[in-house]
Amino acid sequence: MASRRDFIQKGLRLTAAGLVAVPLLDARARAAAQSSTELEPPPDLFDAQVVDLDFWVKPRTLSVIRPASGERTKVLYWKDGQIIDSAYQELCHILRDVNGKASIPIDPKLFETLWASQAFVARYGLEHPLEILSGYRTPASNARLREQGVPAARQSLHMSGKAADVRIAGLTEEVLGGLVKSFRQGGVGFYYRSGPKGGWIHADTGLNRTWKG
Repeated sequence: MASRRDFIQKGLRLTAAGLVAVPLLDARARAAAQSSTELEPPPDLFDAQVVDLDFWVKPRTLSVIRPASGERTKVLYWKDGQIIDSAYQELCHILRDVNGKASIPIDPKLFETLWASQAFVARYGLEHPLEILSGYRTPASNARLREQGVPAARQSLHMSGKAADVRIAGLTEEVLGGLVKSFRQGGVGFYYRSGPKGGWIHADTGLNRTWKG
């Protein structure tokens, strides 16, 4: 299994090869890898199609935080090919509309993509919770965001429990979005923002497509 240092070095080589125009990792992680100067062909580091069958059949534990509500959970929600109902209900609650105070069943396929993204980078030592910035939205909440000028599609998949806006500490929008996209499970939106927390990635289970917002 690759080490955290291997992960960082490979990421830096992607930048050196001109494949990514923004820093892959945060300043602290980059400082830990300053000694890496060699150039190699870019690896399939962020291509999830390289994972083997064992990756998909192992138990799935999802660690998430919800900044809007201050909630945090780490829950085993899938094992032996089946979703654990109580854990699924807990995750649906975490992804509820915090402002509208409502929840609906979340598409299990969305949880699969979120878990897979977190599990994939954990293989390289980056074990951080997945931040859920937005999950389910009521139509009223979605309309309110549009009125406030926040990027929100009129027929947003957030309103049907098929989308989430997420980020993982230490990964830029470019890297996390590229990873999510490589699972080929739906749409991916790249939302680049400056500031200490940066932007986020929109992931959904609709048609395969990408955009920048």
